[in-house]
Amino acid sequence: MTRAAYLAAPLALTGALALAGHAHAATSCDDLAKAQIAGAKITAVKAMTFGAPQEIEVFGIPPLPASAAYCRVNATLSPTQASSIKVEVWLPAEAAWNGKFMATGNGGYGGTLGGPRLAMRPAVKAGYAVAGTDMGHTEDGAGGSAEWALNQPEKIIDWGYRANHETAVFAKALIAAHYGKGPRRAYFTGCSDGGREALMEVQRYPGDFDGVVAGAPANAWTRLMGGFAWSWKAVHEVPESRIPDALLPVIQKAALAQCDKLDGVADGVIEDPRRCRFDPVVVQCKDGQTKECLTPAQVAGLRKLYQGPRDAKGKSILPGYPAGGEATPGAWPLWISGEKAQHPSFARSFFANFVYSNTGWQLAQLNLDKDLKAARAIAPTVASDNPDLSAFKARGGKLILFHGWSDAAITPLATIQYYDAVRARMGVKSADAFSRLFMVPGMSHCFGGPGPNSFDMLATLDAWVEGGAAPDQVIASKKDNDYADLLGMPAKAVRTRPLCAYPKVAQWDGKGSTDVAASFACVASGRKGA
Repeated sequence: MTRAAYLAAPLALTGALALAGHAHAATSCDDLAKAQIAGAKITAVKAMTFGAPQEIEVFGIPPLPASAAYCRVNATLSPTQASSIKVEVWLPAEAAWNGKFMATGNGGYGGTLGGPRLAMRPAVKAGYAVAGTDMGHTEDGAGGSAEWALNQPEKIIDWGYRANHETAVFAKALIAAHYGKGPRRAYFTGCSDGGREALMEVQRYPGDFDGVVAGAPANAWTRLMGGFAWSWKAVHEVPESRIPDALLPVIQKAALAQCDKLDGVADGVIEDPRRCRFDPVVVQCKDGQTKECLTPAQVAGLRKLYQGPRDAKGKSILPGYPAGGEATPGAWPLWISGEKAQHPSFARSFFANFVYSNTGWQLAQLNLDKDLKAARAIAPTVASDNPDLSAFKARGGKLILFHGWSDAAITPLATIQYYDAVRARMGVKSADAFSRLFMVPGMSHCFGGPGPNSFDMLATLDAWVEGGAAPDQVIASKKDNDYADLLGMPAKAVRTRPLCAYPKVAQWDGKGSTDVAASFACVASGRKGA
């Protein structure tokens, strides 16, 4: 994106907000059905009472009780004739509104409002006006299907970056119409593709939000899709290299035996997997051994997954996956090694529908160098890996990234790689003035996993934007129900730990309870091998 375009985006938005921000008479929930907002058609308005059933419509989750009383507004945005962007905005009762707005990202290829609704529930309970979008199409893309993109350049742009920007502009205008004034602060939070979306907002529309949380960002989208295809071939193309789910605990047990205690605490979690020099040859079958061990072909495939995709000259395209989380529920079997793993479906859909416009394209045709070269044309639309965040910083924006170390969907090492690039491009001192990265030991993709994985990055971001000190640690808890936060259920914290601002890591004091965050301090990471 050109510098002129970067500068034009916040100026254009400022004009829109100047109109939306004028004080005027508030509009009731029912009367919002008649609101006239350019480029938008309001399709439904409903006053929701606390505890009323709220449709989720994702992952088979049944309706959940509304976490607060709010006005629910559904609309369709049409920035182009080919666009049909479904959005949902929840406006809490005026007395409960904190004066702020939070938009949330989607997941996978989008196509549903279910994922955003899950993130909107706790935020509206906290007093935020909230919004989400289906990204411009209605094909459920959680499993990696993207047939909607075939020969649809405008819908690809909607998914790539336009849907969230248009949603932000619409939601702010709707907020101003409902309350008689626009939001005092605006935030964006997202994980997985939502993390890619978060960084896309920072890079393309630095004036949209005052603060952004990008979790497990799929921001290097073209390289990530190439990596997904490559990882599938590494352990699936040749039958002998396939690693059955039953062997994943064998691998993880060996990795933890070697590296779990590197931080001085035996807790089933590797604090910093970069220090772990695990070679899977230790679980290769000995002479006469046939159970709970890997064949040489399986060991070779596993080494490729740890290494990450390489081009024809051996140059790294993307980092590999760290050792120690192979058997985490919902991790490697779901994404990498299982017979129905999702890496290949995401990659096949991308190259078939986004790059080649050929539904017959299959992973067996993959030529990584050639295919990534062909994908360069689409990269500016779908990838948000530009390390120059100066426009966002210049207007006072704050950015928090986080990533779980046991993430099998998107390698956490890629987020470190991106953040290092931001610090290199902008200077460490400059980058640290407005951004933070928190690595989460033991956390799977966006939530879950054996480590403490429950934390409130929105509250952390809000405190920082409102003038508080830059966060150097965030307290995370391990609860007796990993799905509690996602579904708004009660749960008990069984362990707490500090998440430390990168590049620091948590170190035990050697005497306090290892289940209590106060027993740990954030220190410089030792990067010595095991």
